[in-house]
Amino acid sequence: MKKILAITGIRSDYDLMSNLFKKLNSDDYFELKLLVCGAHLSKTYGKTVDLIEKDNLDILMKIESLIDSDSKSSRLKTASIMLQNSIDIVNNYSPDLIIYAGDREEVLIGSMLGAFLEIPTAHFFGGDYTKSGLVDNQLRSAASKLSSIHFVSTYEHKMRLMNIGEPEYRIFQIGSPALDKFKTENVEMMGTIYKKLNIKPFDNFALVIYHPLNDNSYITFENILKCLEEINMKAFVSYPNTDAGNKEIINVIEKYKNHEAFYFYKNLDRNTFINIYRNAFFQIGNSSAGIVEAASVGIPVINIGARQEGRAANENVIFVDESYNHIKDGINKALKNEFLNKCRNIKNIYGDSNSSEKAYKILKKLEFKDYLLKLEDPNEI
Repeated sequence: MKKILAITGIRSDYDLMSNLFKKLNSDDYFELKLLVCGAHLSKTYGKTVDLIEKDNLDILMKIESLIDSDSKSSRLKTASIMLQNSIDIVNNYSPDLIIYAGDREEVLIGSMLGAFLEIPTAHFFGGDYTKSGLVDNQLRSAASKLSSIHFVSTYEHKMRLMNIGEPEYRIFQIGSPALDKFKTENVEMMGTIYKKLNIKPFDNFALVIYHPLNDNSYITFENILKCLEEINMKAFVSYPNTDAGNKEIINVIEKYKNHEAFYFYKNLDRNTFINIYRNAFFQIGNSSAGIVEAASVGIPVINIGARQEGRAANENVIFVDESYNHIKDGINKALKNEFLNKCRNIKNIYGDSNSSEKAYKILKKLEFKDYLLKLEDPNEI
């Protein structure tokens, strides 16, 4: 039996990996346990550890690491709490492999734990890149250099890892596991969703997922709501993530929370969210979901600002800046029949909704310890 420890700190990375976790958990060849921390345990951000428990996955430890603040230093303090409180837990459990996903502080902690405790590690979604200037780029690259094995979504991501000195034999291109949920989650009629949420049905609606980028992000967020209000478009609106600037966005949500056109949510069960996604007219905001996932359900995306700029995007993505007029122009373009029809027929460059199965089969055949020592000289690769 191979012992695998998965680290997850926020709803977004758990949703990306949950199908793989379920596959590993159902196979007696593996013992899967989760180290749960960060926003998962915060009521402010929906206490999404409940989703993990609902999936009946074995949680090794819950670490209350999140500094629920709105400053740049809070993420660093959160990381330090997680590191300090996880070392002995991981060392005592002594897994055969540690896995983690994405570009937040948890991946750096996971990769450091593996490197210093001499445990093989697997990083998902390495090799990505944005021009936003956010620290996430550096976190992702640093974790990749510390990691033993890489599961990447595209050839571009694979080449980016090879360009920083990672040898090809360590890199497995599988597509994005984020897409698998569109294949695995059952279809529900929106009437059922409205009854579950106890809200009046929307005629048409958008999906809004917007996260802070700078101190003025709350202005952009309110511009989105104003533009939707102007064209009488209803919307399901997500709360922001924990990045600095989130509290001002939450203040805007409080201002609009009783508006009948908007349904604000901190946390939705996976099936409810996926069926809302499937039925949305378009997605708007700056979430990576718009870049990677929306093409799989054939809807337009209005991506606002620099957060995702520079990432490979499908043809359904419209990039605009933060101004009210540009957001409005982006929405108008997304609603044109010609563009809507094009979106319905896009083949997603990020994969075929079968990535978790590919990763599962690879993990089952690998001898993890063979990947632990990184002896390669980048000058000789």
